[in-house]
Amino acid sequence: MSPPGRRKGEAQRAGRPVTRLALSIHGRDEFAGLPMRRTLRRWVQLALERDAEIALNFVDARESRRLNRAFRGRDYATNVLTFDYAQRPRVVADIAICVPVVRREAREQGKPLRAHLAHLVIHGTLHAQGYDHRRPAEARAMEAREVELLAKLRVADPYT
Repeated sequence: MSPPGRRKGEAQRAGRPVTRLALSIHGRDEFAGLPMRRTLRRWVQLALERDAEIALNFVDARESRRLNRAFRGRDYATNVLTFDYAQRPRVVADIAICVPVVRREAREQGKPLRAHLAHLVIHGTLHAQGYDHRRPAEARAMEAREVELLAKLRVADPYT
């Protein structure tokens, strides 16, 4: 028997229904030392607030630069880019993570690669759902959500 108010078979996490995630991962095997697929899935799932179809793409600096230039008009490789195509009724998005940039940033900031990567996967997933950081109030809300989620993974606040 299901608890009142829940459908049979509906799982629950932290007091809310678990979202459905169709996740495809591309390019992971081209870069040594990246987390396993199930870990990446867990990170994306943690940040989701509704059902989603997400492609997580690991790219090199050349591809990141090309995407950043073509879609944002910025001629450099960046750590993460999110292309959100729909936010309702379900999230549909591509997230591109530039592994060389992420590795460099982790080294420069004295962070474990895994922690920095978890942060950027969560950051990209939040962007896919409409979170942004263009305005100070938006940035505070997004950063607070990131810190909250990263704490569940025992990852230190990346903003301190």
